[in-house]
Amino acid sequence: MADCPNREKNLEHCTCTYPCDKHGLCCECVAAHRDKGQVPGCFFTQKGEATYDRSIAALARDHGLI
Repeated sequence: MADCPNREKNLEHCTCTYPCDKHGLCCECVAAHRDKGQVPGCFFTQKGEATYDRSIAALARDHGLI
C-alpha cells in the first residue's frame, strides 16, 4: 500500500463499503477498477454502491441515465 498524504482527508469522503485496502487511496482505487473495466464505488449513490455492481451500465442506471 502506498503512502498517501491525503489518505485521512480522502477517507472522510469515501462512500465505498466494500472491504479492501484501497480506502482513502483514490488514485490506486480508480486505477484498480479501471484495470478491471469497472467504476469505483464512490461514483455511485448509497443505494447503487450497495449492489457491488461496478459496471458502467449499473452506474448509468443508478443515476437514472438509462
